[in-house]
Amino acid sequence: MMDAMSDTTRYSPDDLGRSLREALDFLVPNGPDHLPAVFALVPTPVLARMHPELVDPDDDSALSLLAEEPIAPRADDDGDTDDDGDTDDVEPYAALEEFLATTSWPEPVVGAAVVLDIVVLPPQAGLDLPEAAGGAEPDAPNLRSAARDHPDARAARLAVGALRGGTRLALLELVPDDPDEARELRTHPDMAADLQQALAAALDG
Repeated sequence: MMDAMSDTTRYSPDDLGRSLREALDFLVPNGPDHLPAVFALVPTPVLARMHPELVDPDDDSALSLLAEEPIAPRADDDGDTDDDGDTDDVEPYAALEEFLATTSWPEPVVGAAVVLDIVVLPPQAGLDLPEAAGGAEPDAPNLRSAARDHPDARAARLAVGALRGGTRLALLELVPDDPDEARELRTHPDMAADLQQALAAALDG
Protein backbone atom coordinates (compact mmCIF):
# COMPACT_ATOMS: atom_id res chain seq x y z
CA MET A 1 0.00 0.00 0.00
CA MET A 2 1.42 3.37 -1.00
CA ASP A 3 2.45 5.62 1.89
CA ALA A 4 0.10 8.51 2.65
CA MET A 5 2.96 10.98 2.29
CA SER A 6 3.69 10.05 -1.31
CA ASP A 7 0.22 9.33 -2.70
CA THR A 8 -1.09 12.89 -2.87
CA THR A 9 -3.72 12.00 -5.48
CA ARG A 10 -5.73 10.03 -2.93
CA TYR A 11 -7.12 13.23 -1.37
CA SER A 12 -10.36 14.52 -2.84
CA PRO A 13 -11.85 18.01 -3.12
CA ASP A 14 -14.15 16.96 -0.27
CA ASP A 15 -11.12 16.26 1.93
CA LEU A 16 -9.73 19.70 1.13
CA GLY A 17 -13.13 21.30 1.71
CA ARG A 18 -13.40 19.69 5.13
CA SER A 19 -9.97 21.05 6.03
CA LEU A 20 -10.94 24.55 4.90
CA ARG A 21 -14.11 24.45 6.99
CA GLU A 22 -12.05 23.35 9.99
CA ALA A 23 -9.63 26.22 9.36
CA LEU A 24 -12.55 28.66 9.36
CA ASP A 25 -13.81 27.14 12.62
CA PHE A 26 -10.33 27.32 14.13
CA LEU A 27 -10.14 31.10 13.87
CA VAL A 28 -12.32 33.78 15.41
CA PRO A 29 -13.11 36.63 12.97
CA ASN A 30 -10.78 39.54 13.70
CA GLY A 31 -11.69 42.10 11.05
CA PRO A 32 -10.43 42.86 7.55
CA ASP A 33 -7.05 44.25 8.67
CA HIS A 34 -6.03 41.16 10.63
CA LEU A 35 -3.08 39.25 9.24
CA PRO A 36 -3.74 36.05 7.26
CA ALA A 37 -3.44 32.67 8.97
CA VAL A 38 -1.56 29.87 7.20
CA PHE A 39 -1.95 26.13 7.81
CA ALA A 40 -0.03 23.09 6.64
CA LEU A 41 -2.17 20.07 5.73
CA VAL A 42 -0.78 16.72 6.86
CA PRO A 43 -2.35 13.27 6.40
CA THR A 44 -4.01 12.44 9.71
CA PRO A 45 -2.51 8.90 9.89
CA VAL A 46 0.97 10.36 9.32
CA LEU A 47 0.47 12.99 12.02
CA ALA A 48 -0.87 10.32 14.39
CA ARG A 49 2.33 8.31 13.92
CA MET A 50 4.64 11.29 14.29
CA HIS A 51 2.77 13.19 17.02
CA PRO A 52 -0.01 11.04 18.50
CA GLU A 53 -0.69 13.67 21.15
CA LEU A 54 -1.99 16.01 18.42
CA VAL A 55 -4.63 13.64 17.01
CA ASP A 56 -7.90 12.63 18.64
CA PRO A 57 -8.27 8.83 18.55
CA ASP A 58 -11.74 9.27 17.03
CA ASP A 59 -10.56 11.66 14.30
CA ASP A 60 -11.62 10.17 10.96
CA SER A 61 -10.52 13.10 8.79
CA ALA A 62 -8.12 12.42 5.94
CA LEU A 63 -6.12 15.58 6.59
CA SER A 64 -5.17 17.51 9.71
CA LEU A 65 -4.35 21.19 10.12
CA LEU A 66 -1.09 22.46 11.56
CA ALA A 67 -1.01 26.21 12.14
CA GLU A 68 2.11 27.93 10.83
CA GLU A 69 3.89 30.66 12.78
CA PRO A 70 2.11 34.01 12.38
CA ILE A 71 3.17 35.95 9.31
CA ALA A 72 5.33 38.92 10.26
CA PRO A 73 3.39 42.13 9.58
CA ARG A 74 4.65 44.40 6.84
CA ALA A 75 3.77 48.08 7.22
CA ASP A 76 4.22 50.87 4.72
CA ASP A 77 6.70 53.68 5.29
CA ASP A 78 4.35 55.60 7.59
CA GLY A 79 2.59 52.69 9.23
CA ASP A 80 3.07 51.21 12.68
CA THR A 81 1.92 47.77 13.69
CA ASP A 82 0.55 47.05 17.15
CA ASP A 83 1.12 43.94 19.24
CA ASP A 84 -1.88 42.18 17.68
CA GLY A 85 -0.68 42.73 14.14
CA ASP A 86 -3.52 45.16 13.38
CA THR A 87 -3.06 48.54 11.73
CA ASP A 88 -4.69 50.60 9.05
CA ASP A 89 -1.37 50.75 7.18
CA VAL A 90 -0.30 47.13 7.36
CA GLU A 91 -0.03 45.24 4.08
CA PRO A 92 -1.35 41.75 4.94
CA TYR A 93 -1.47 40.63 1.32
CA ALA A 94 2.09 41.77 0.64
CA ALA A 95 3.23 39.87 3.73
CA LEU A 96 1.36 36.76 2.58
CA GLU A 97 2.77 37.00 -0.94
CA GLU A 98 6.29 37.24 0.43
CA PHE A 99 5.68 34.33 2.81
CA LEU A 100 4.42 32.04 0.05
CA ALA A 101 7.28 33.02 -2.25
CA THR A 102 9.92 32.11 0.33
CA THR A 103 8.37 29.14 2.17
CA SER A 104 8.85 25.44 1.53
CA TRP A 105 7.10 22.60 3.30
CA PRO A 106 8.65 19.23 4.21
CA GLU A 107 7.47 15.98 2.65
CA PRO A 108 4.79 15.06 5.23
CA VAL A 109 2.91 18.21 4.21
CA VAL A 110 0.58 17.42 1.30
CA GLY A 111 -1.21 20.75 1.15
CA ALA A 112 -1.59 24.24 2.55
CA ALA A 113 -4.42 26.60 3.41
CA VAL A 114 -4.84 30.30 4.09
CA VAL A 115 -7.64 32.10 5.92
CA LEU A 116 -8.16 35.85 5.53
CA ASP A 117 -10.67 38.22 7.09
CA ILE A 118 -12.11 40.38 4.31
CA VAL A 119 -15.11 42.51 3.40
CA VAL A 120 -17.36 41.88 0.40
CA LEU A 121 -19.36 44.44 -1.55
CA PRO A 122 -22.13 44.23 -4.14
CA PRO A 123 -20.80 44.62 -7.70
CA GLN A 124 -22.10 48.16 -8.18
CA ALA A 125 -20.31 49.37 -5.04
CA GLY A 126 -16.93 48.93 -6.72
CA LEU A 127 -17.61 51.99 -8.86
CA ASP A 128 -17.56 54.18 -5.75
CA LEU A 129 -14.30 52.90 -4.26
CA PRO A 130 -11.65 54.88 -6.20
CA GLU A 131 -13.28 58.20 -5.32
CA ALA A 132 -13.88 57.15 -1.71
CA ALA A 133 -10.25 56.01 -1.45
CA GLY A 134 -8.97 59.42 -2.47
CA GLY A 135 -8.13 59.32 -6.15
CA ALA A 136 -8.33 57.69 -9.55
CA GLU A 137 -5.54 55.23 -8.71
CA PRO A 138 -5.62 54.70 -4.93
CA ASP A 139 -3.20 52.32 -3.27
CA ALA A 140 -4.24 49.01 -1.73
CA PRO A 141 -4.50 50.16 1.93
CA ASN A 142 -6.76 53.08 0.94
CA LEU A 143 -8.94 50.83 -1.19
CA ARG A 144 -9.34 48.35 1.67
CA SER A 145 -10.17 51.17 4.06
CA ALA A 146 -12.79 52.54 1.66
CA ALA A 147 -14.26 49.06 1.18
CA ARG A 148 -14.44 48.48 4.93
CA ASP A 149 -16.22 51.82 5.48
CA HIS A 150 -18.68 51.37 2.60
CA PRO A 151 -22.30 51.26 3.86
CA ASP A 152 -22.96 48.04 1.92
CA ALA A 153 -19.83 46.26 3.16
CA ARG A 154 -20.28 42.86 4.75
CA ALA A 155 -17.69 41.05 6.83
CA ALA A 156 -16.53 37.72 5.43
CA ARG A 157 -13.72 35.23 5.64
CA LEU A 158 -11.93 33.62 2.74
CA ALA A 159 -10.35 30.18 3.04
CA VAL A 160 -8.14 29.01 0.18
CA GLY A 161 -6.36 25.67 -0.06
CA ALA A 162 -4.26 23.60 -2.44
CA LEU A 163 -2.89 20.06 -2.45
CA ARG A 164 0.31 18.79 -4.04
CA GLY A 165 -1.74 16.58 -6.35
CA GLY A 166 -3.30 19.64 -7.99
CA THR A 167 -6.61 19.96 -6.13
CA ARG A 168 -7.52 23.55 -5.28
CA LEU A 169 -10.50 25.13 -3.55
CA ALA A 170 -11.69 28.45 -2.15
CA LEU A 171 -14.55 28.97 0.30
CA LEU A 172 -16.14 32.30 1.20
CA GLU A 173 -17.97 32.50 4.52
CA LEU A 174 -20.21 35.49 5.10
CA VAL A 175 -20.06 36.46 8.77
CA PRO A 176 -23.67 36.61 10.05
CA ASP A 177 -24.93 39.58 12.04
CA ASP A 178 -26.59 37.12 14.41
CA PRO A 179 -24.25 34.39 15.73
CA ASP A 180 -27.21 31.99 15.81
CA GLU A 181 -27.78 32.31 12.06
CA ALA A 182 -27.00 29.36 9.84
CA ARG A 183 -23.56 29.28 8.29
CA GLU A 184 -23.38 30.56 4.72
CA LEU A 185 -20.53 29.21 2.59
CA ARG A 186 -19.97 29.95 -1.09
CA THR A 187 -17.48 28.69 -3.64
CA HIS A 188 -16.58 29.15 -7.30
CA PRO A 189 -13.72 27.69 -9.38
CA ASP A 190 -12.38 31.19 -10.12
CA MET A 191 -12.68 32.51 -6.57
CA ALA A 192 -9.29 33.81 -5.33
CA ALA A 193 -7.66 32.23 -8.38
CA ASP A 194 -4.37 34.11 -7.86
CA LEU A 195 -4.10 32.89 -4.27
CA GLN A 196 -4.95 29.34 -5.32
CA GLN A 197 -2.12 29.52 -7.84
CA ALA A 198 0.31 31.02 -5.32
CA LEU A 199 -0.38 28.22 -2.84
CA ALA A 200 0.04 25.57 -5.53
CA ALA A 201 3.32 27.14 -6.67
CA ALA A 202 4.61 27.27 -3.09
CA LEU A 203 3.87 23.56 -2.66
CA ASP A 204 5.56 22.70 -5.96
CA GLY A 205 8.60 24.77 -5.02
